[in-house]
Amino acid sequence: MNFLKAEWRKLAIINYEINPDLLLKYLPDGTELDFYKDKCYVSLVGFMFLNTKLLGISIPFHRNFEEVNLRFYVKKKENGIWKRGVVFIKEIVPKPALSFVANSVYKENYHTMPMKNIIHEKEDELLIKYSWKDKSWHSIQLTTDRIAKPMKADSEFEFITEHYFGFTKKENNTSEYEVCHPKWDCYEVKEYQLEIDFHKVYGKDFECLNHQEPISVMLAEGSEIEVKTKKYII
Repeated sequence: MNFLKAEWRKLAIINYEINPDLLLKYLPDGTELDFYKDKCYVSLVGFMFLNTKLLGISIPFHRNFEEVNLRFYVKKKENGIWKRGVVFIKEIVPKPALSFVANSVYKENYHTMPMKNIIHEKEDELLIKYSWKDKSWHSIQLTTDRIAKPMKADSEFEFITEHYFGFTKKENNTSEYEVCHPKWDCYEVKEYQLEIDFHKVYGKDFECLNHQEPISVMLAEGSEIEVKTKKYII
């Protein structure tokens, strides 16, 4: 059953290498950390939620909005096959009703903050900026080529974007849901600017990100997506 249908567009993805030991307390039972070329990644992702329908219904004033999340990558073996997914540290959205539904139904860690975006297309460039306010404003800003290109097989971009499950850690069990979408095209990033205090927004476990440069910065075009109804796996 589809819990949610929407479009995820213009996904700005800021990737950091992190000490895997810092993530162990967030790791849902039954999953293990997923690595790319022996590196453990955590990603800050800002994007647009568009044409959103919940259980097939469009909710007035809640169809189009920004989201920014901090996530890391895991995998779970089921019947001899690896399911690759993500675990969210925190998801920020601009409307309280969105946080209420997500926290109530999916038990995710959604928070409501003022947000805004700029998506500006020039002749040969895109300017993408996502901002959110937690006492002070934080932001992600990218300048990219205007034309997106297909992802390359076995690339870092493929690793980051081809995780199709969400796993949520609970007190006594783990829940799982599937996110369905086609492969995404990517834009060449020319420059980026980050104004983020990870300690203030995400806590002391992620304060280390204030003192290091991203390992990579990406912009994905995105697509229509479907989120399946959750199930408990443990």
